[in-house]
Amino acid sequence: MSSELKDSQMSIRLPDALKEEMATYAALTGRSTSHVAMEALREYLDWRTPQIADLRKAIAAADDGDFASDEEVAAVFDRCAKPAPAPARKQRKTPARRRG
Repeated sequence: MSSELKDSQMSIRLPDALKEEMATYAALTGRSTSHVAMEALREYLDWRTPQIADLRKAIAAADDGDFASDEEVAAVFDRCAKPAPAPARKQRKTPARRRG
């Protein structure tokens, strides 16, 4: 018997459109749909798990009355605020001059 760890198997239900999109992506990348699903879930959990942990910490801090002051909030907005981009200028097409 092998002492190698094996991947677990699970079954999920997907909307038909998502299943088709996953199959298309798998074909484009040369990967199996199982690999695509595993990779997508890994990336999702790597992104969401820290978010949820941070939210729980923030809720606990708020429950303890630990809030940012108005000055601290304003400083963050000042540091992070980006000026609105200038509207794009349309170039006017000028008719070609006729020679003659």
